[in-house]
Order: sequence, then structure tokens, then C-alpha cells
Amino acid sequence: MNITKVITLCLFLCSTQLKGKDTVKYNVLMIIVDDLSSLVQQMDNKDLHIPHLRKLMESGRSFERAYCQAPLCNPSRTSFMTGRRPNETHIYTNDPHFRGVNKRLKTIPQHFKEQGYFTAGIGKIFHNWGQAIQGDPISWTEEEMYHWGTHSSDWYIPNRPYQMHIDIPKGPAVQCVDVVDEAYVDGRIAQAAVQKLTAWSEVPFFMAIGFWKPHLPFNAPKKYWDLYDRNQLPKLKYTEPVVDVPEIAYVDSDEARSYSDVNRHQLVPIKQKAELRHGYCAAISYLDAQIGKVLDQLEKLQLSEKTHVVFVSDHGYHAGEHGQFGKWTNFEIGTRVPLIIASPEVKNPGEPSFQVVELIDLFPTLTDLCNLPAPKLRVNLQGKSLVPYLQDSEVKGNTYAVTEIARPIGGEATFKSIGSSIRSNTHRYTFWRDRFSGEILEEEFYDLQSDPFEVVNIAQSEKDQAIKMKLQNKLLQIIECK
Repeated sequence: MNITKVITLCLFLCSTQLKGKDTVKYNVLMIIVDDLSSLVQQMDNKDLHIPHLRKLMESGRSFERAYCQAPLCNPSRTSFMTGRRPNETHIYTNDPHFRGVNKRLKTIPQHFKEQGYFTAGIGKIFHNWGQAIQGDPISWTEEEMYHWGTHSSDWYIPNRPYQMHIDIPKGPAVQCVDVVDEAYVDGRIAQAAVQKLTAWSEVPFFMAIGFWKPHLPFNAPKKYWDLYDRNQLPKLKYTEPVVDVPEIAYVDSDEARSYSDVNRHQLVPIKQKAELRHGYCAAISYLDAQIGKVLDQLEKLQLSEKTHVVFVSDHGYHAGEHGQFGKWTNFEIGTRVPLIIASPEVKNPGEPSFQVVELIDLFPTLTDLCNLPAPKLRVNLQGKSLVPYLQDSEVKGNTYAVTEIARPIGGEATFKSIGSSIRSNTHRYTFWRDRFSGEILEEEFYDLQSDPFEVVNIAQSEKDQAIKMKLQNKLLQIIECK
């Protein structure tokens, strides 16, 4: 055989192999959780019992500087599930549903469904209550389940079925009883997800699993509370609101105060703060156990090598940090979220990435990983693909993360101001502006180079004005780009 024929044969074999690789339909397993702070990504924090999440971090890429685009459920989930910032979705509060504002928005599962995937939503994927549309039917191949109800209705009541009890009033913020995992909705979600993985093991799927924890109420089964000594919980750096931070930046534990055992107006006692933080940790460990059931089934079915797994929280959470219990803040603890991607494309798994990334990056990342065309939209997706960071954890980029939230909390359509925050590799700048006039009401500026959770407000510092103005201009450029 002459050299020409040898070369021709080699080229034919290589092209055949590449073609075969391109025609593989990779699955997507997207695990979305509620109110989980970046506390779980502190690998040296041995006090937190999360063996399954640690295993996922070791088998994938953990993004240590990932940020939501809104520290509240509906605007955040709308944002990352459509790849749009709040300034484009026009969703800043928990009402309305995004379909009622912009029918042309396309979600990640909707795009996958259009490309021939079976799509399922099990649990809380979109917002769960108080909207004209329940979930998002157009996104799924089949009807959603465990996606609608109030968080307070997820409660154990003796001698009643394990279900959402929508007939009961909102009760205490904590519950510690010796029950099975399925007594609460996340146990039932894990059970349903395991069954669906088995049923869809031979078809290309996009499966979103939305666990309701560790959102209040903190009511995990007793065995998860028993994992912790209340006197040795993960430590807090700032136990009270910080001086020189504008009052508008805080929410005074408004969410926790909506439960019957937390006083609406007085300071939350130290003893109760410890109980709430204990409950938060217990809820995280309960959540971790449910995630383990799903990931174990994925491995048992030998689907791991053809499935891209995404784990993400909708936003951060104050579990005692700054003396707060709730979300709705533009601080690092309120905006920074755990994000893990485990995929056959990850090189050197277990190495974290410290690049600043945003949750709107998920849409283009998943289309790239699954070799899908970009969705046909009037305006291109606003995020960037994270595939380069999966292939090399040390890839650098000149990136920023932007987060926005409305005030007053609970104002819904009548909100009066918006807090817009930009995070660079070294600093965070936030301004609070009047919704109608655009006037800047308050400013915050933090140097995060030595401590990413630093909250010494240097907005008025003369020597830092150049950096502050650069970030202000970049922030305006991003949020005013319609």
C-alpha cells in the first residue's frame, strides 16, 4: 500500500471517529437548590456534613466565584433559565411570571425539547407560588411534579399523608422530628427522580431536579439535626449588621420573621439564632443525602459518562451572617452561589476555578456541551460558555458579575428602587437608585482582595475613587444595555 492510500485511510478513520463523537446525544441532569449559600464550597470546612456534594466537587469543576443575577427566587430562576439579565426580563420580584411579561423568552429545557430531547421538571425549577402560571408547561415533555405550593406547607403532620399541606397556616421556622426522608417533599422528589432516570435511561434527556431545601422552614428529619453540635456549628465572621453599610442594603431577617416563632419586630435572641443556624445546616445535610440518591442512580445506570451534571443554587443566603436570616441582599454572601459542573469534558476534575462567572453562563455552556445550535432568538444570549474553564481551571478572563434586587422587599410591582451590584476579581461596587428618576440614593464599595466577604464600605475613600468610577461605568454599561 503506497503512502497516499495510507494517508487517505487515516483521514477517513479520523473523520469517522469525530463524526461519531458529534452524533452522541449527551444528557443533562440539572440540580437546582433553594437558598444554599457558598458555605458548602469551603472545602476546609469539615463541620458541614455534605459527603455527596464533596464527591461531586471532586469529580467535576467547582466554580468558587459564581454569582446569581438576582438574590431572590423568581428573578434569579427566570434569569438563568432564559440566559437573560433582570434588566431584559423585567423580572425583579416574585411576581409576575415571566411568560406574562415576555412570551418570546426561551428557556434552556424548551430549547433542548425543540432539539429532540425528553425534558422533565421534577420539583421547584421556576417560582413555586402566587403566579398565574404554575411552573412553565411549555418547557417540558411531560407534566411537572412537586413544583407548586408554599414552603411552609412542606410540613410533617402525624397521621396524615406525606404531602404538601396547603390547608395549614404558616407555622414555626423549625421542625425536628424522627421521620423518614419522604416525610418532606425533597425525599419524594429524589424518589421520583430515581424512577425517571431509570425510565429514561435509553433516551436523550434534559432532567431538571429542583430541591426545595435548605429554604425555610428548617425541618429536616431528626437524624440530620443529630449530625451537628449546636455549640460547634460552622463559624460566622460578622454576627451583626455592619456599621457604615446603608440601611437599604439589609432586610432585617424579614423572611424568618414571617414564621410564627420568630418575633416580627424585636431582635432575634442569640439562642434562637443558634437554633436557626443549626436547622439550616441540618437542612443542607438532608438535601445532600437526597442528591446522593440521584447521583448514585445515575452511576448505577452507567449514565455518568454521557451526562453533564450541573449543580446550582438560585442565590446565596444569610444564615446568621450579618445577624440576618434570609436572602434579598447584594453582599457577597447573598449573591455568591455554589456552582458545580461534572462532565466528561472536565479536565483534571477536582481542581476548582476561581474565575468570576455568572449563572446566565449556563445556557450557552449547556448548548456547547451538547453540541446544540444556539437558540434562534431576537437578541443573542447574554452569558458566555464556561467550557474553556472545564477544560482548563486556570483560564483567565476579564469578567464581571452583576446582581440586582428591588426595594422595598415584598413591594412586587410597586417597588421603588433597585440595588445594582458589580463584582470584579478584586472589588464589589453597589449603587441603589430610584426606579423612576435614576438618582443614586446610596453607594457601597468593597475591596475584596484580602477577604472576599469584607464589608468595610470605602465608597467615600478619596484614594479609591478611580477604581470605583471604573466599576460604576461598567455596571451602567451592562444594565442599561437592553
